[in-house]
Parts: sequence; C-alpha cells; structure tokens
Amino acid sequence: MATDPLVTSVIPRLRIRIPKRLRNLELGLLVIAFIITTSSFVLVQLGALGRIDLTLAFLVVGLGVLIVGTHVALRFTAPNADPFLLPIATVINGLGIAEIYRIDIADGLIGWDAASVRQIVWTGIAVVCALVVIVSVQNHRAYQRYTYLFGLLAIVLVLLPMLPGIGRDVNGARVWIGIGPLSFQPGELAKIALAIFFAGYLVQRREALSSVGRKVLGMRLPRGRDLGPIILVWAMAMAVIVFQHDLGTGLLYFGLFLVMLYLATGRFSWIVIGIVLFGGGAFAASRVLDYVQGRFQNWLNPFDQSTYDAVGGSYQIVQGLFGLAHGGLLGTGLGQGDPTITPLPASDFIITSLGEELGLIGLFAILCLYMVFVARGLRIGFASEDDFGKLLAAGLSFAVAWQVFIVVGGVTRVVPETGLTAPFLAAGGSSLVANWIIVAMLLRLSDTVRNQPRAVAP
Repeated sequence: MATDPLVTSVIPRLRIRIPKRLRNLELGLLVIAFIITTSSFVLVQLGALGRIDLTLAFLVVGLGVLIVGTHVALRFTAPNADPFLLPIATVINGLGIAEIYRIDIADGLIGWDAASVRQIVWTGIAVVCALVVIVSVQNHRAYQRYTYLFGLLAIVLVLLPMLPGIGRDVNGARVWIGIGPLSFQPGELAKIALAIFFAGYLVQRREALSSVGRKVLGMRLPRGRDLGPIILVWAMAMAVIVFQHDLGTGLLYFGLFLVMLYLATGRFSWIVIGIVLFGGGAFAASRVLDYVQGRFQNWLNPFDQSTYDAVGGSYQIVQGLFGLAHGGLLGTGLGQGDPTITPLPASDFIITSLGEELGLIGLFAILCLYMVFVARGLRIGFASEDDFGKLLAAGLSFAVAWQVFIVVGGVTRVVPETGLTAPFLAAGGSSLVANWIIVAMLLRLSDTVRNQPRAVAP
C-alpha cells in the first residue's frame, strides 16, 4: 500500500517538536522552581537575620548548575521524559534546604557544622547519582534481567545495619551503618531494590498468584501454596520491626509489596490478607516490644501527663501539634516562627516546622506538589505497554506516596509516629540519594514509554 508523502514528511517533524516542547516546558518550570527556592532563602534571612547573607550562595548556585546539567542531559539522552518530575523534586528539595537553613540560624550553627550545608552537599551527590542512572540505563527493561539479583541486594541492604562494627543505633533504631565519620541508611536504597524485585517477580508469577482458590465469606482467597511470597515479605517486615526497632520501614516495605501484588493480580483478597497479617503482627509487637507499645501510647494518649513526661514519650508529637496550631492558616512567615521547640525539627518533624512558618496553605501546597509528582509517576505506569514497566513505575510512585502519608500522618496523629522522613524535604543524605534515584528511574521510564511503538488500527 502506498504511503502518503504528506504523512511521512509530517511525522519526523512531530517527533522533533514534541521532545523539544517537553524540554522547554521543563526548563520553564525549573526557572520557577529556582525563583521559589531563592525567594525562600531570602525570606528566611530577612525574617531570622534582618539582612541578606551570601554565605551559602556559592553552594546554592553550584547545586543549581547540577540540576540544569541534568536538564541538558535529558535533552540528549531522554528527550521524551516527563517534564514535571525534575522541577517538582527541585522545588520540594529547595524548600527543605531553606527550612533547614532557618533552623541552623536559630541554633547558631554555621560553616560545615550546619545541617543545611550538609543537606546541600548531599543533594548535589544525589543529583549526580540520578544523572548517572539517566545516562547509564537506556531502557528500564534492563532492570528486569537482574530481578533476583536486586532481591538479594535488598536483603543485604536490610541486614547491613545488624552487622557488628558498622551498624549504628540512632534514636533507638538500628537502621544506620557508619564508616568513619560517614553514616548512611541502606534501607532507603533497599526500597528501590525491592520495587525492582517485586515488579520482576510479580510479572513472572502473576498467573499463579491470580489463580482462584476457595471462596470464604463471599471472597475468593488464593491457594495456600501461593501464600509463600506474602508470608516471606511479611516476615522480613516483622524482622525489621523486631530487630531493628524501625516500625516505619517495616510498614513501608510491606505496604509496597502489597500494593504491587494487588496491581499485578487485581485480587482484593491479597489486600485483606496483608492487612490481617500486618495488623496482627503489629498488635503482637505492641504487646511484646516496649518501643512499639510506646509509639501506640504516644499516638492514643499524647496529652496524658504520664505519656508526655516519659522518656521517649509524646513530648515531640505534642510540640509539633502546637507548632502547626501556631502557624494557623497563613503561617508566621519564613524565619519568623519558632520550630526549634520541637525535637528533630529538621528531620522527623520538618513537616511541622514548615507548617508553622508557611501555615496550612503552604503545607497544602507542598502536599499538592507531592500529589502531582505521584500522579505523574502513576501516569507513566499506566501508559507503559509492558507489565514490568507498569509495575515498576507504580511501585516507585507508591513508595513516595506511602512514605509521605506515613510521615504526615505520624506528625498529625492520623497514624502512630514512625520516624520516617519526608521525601526530598527532611535532612538526611540517604533519603535524598534514594529519592533522586527514583526521580531518575521515572524519567527514564517516561522516555521509554513515549518511544515505544504503538499499535495502529488498520
């Protein structure tokens, strides 16, 4: 059949214009992100110092250059990548650095001892790691070839903090490793390895896991022999809670697997089984483990005097709630609040720090940015033609959404406080590296999805 010459001449031009339009949109959004971040630093300095200080200007500019470099790399290596992910991650990360800088001013920290300086350096390292992922992995299907290797890597990363000599206890949780002056939380990278493993494994075993079993109370339950994977992941999550004293990470891992399992099979019975398993395990842990029992007491009775005054009690949660109440609807203004009255205001409770100074409206805007980020990630998964890409994009996006829910729910008493940190916002190099790698993987996925051939009706 003859091909219309007009069609053949138009299609190449469309392929050129669409990537260029996407990258130009991304560049425009990055400019807005830089303006918001710069304005945040200026407002913090005017509010807390009453003047503009250019001490961190060199580091901030250097970080901006790295992000622009990532944008340029995308123009050549992934021109069809989603244009919203990089600007959203940039503006959330920038707001976090500005608030950490504000807390440093209140604490009188300057120079390399300041948490904001470390946060800028770690952000630079994280952006470089993301850039390496974007350039080195040309197609997301390359991850599928190493499904079980990533599963083994995840187990190693989870177990590393238990090793004598390098494992570190921080605030009662053994989730860190330390080599000299450097410390890192390998569990943050484990969630990425687990998402890749879960996606590859579920694509292979989907038929077996979708098999119909017995009908109980009007619901079709899976066959007994297919319960092995969920029991294994449940056991790993319980082990993290029991041996590493990390309720949040255990909940994150198990929730990630459960949602990906549901997406792969479409069977609601898996959700019910997972909730029963984890709920039962958490209840048993609350009766046996003092730290889990304490978390539930802090959640249920934070204003009781005995809970408030106890070591590791509800003082932090109550102070965070008071900070949010002090901010009200519009906030006190950047640099004009008092976030340091809450313990760990730059890490675990940075949400309440920002809520006090930006108010409910500012906090809602940040949550909307997270929502758009997750929605774009899910959209990438839905647009993918291969099942592995669908599950991987959905899993990575859900990991960010689930972590935000656990963190925000913990500081607002919707769920027990777990000690997880807000993605891109909170102080901590491990979380920054992991979440920027997620950004890179989603960007690569989105480029591959747009480049994949589409079936055309005759």
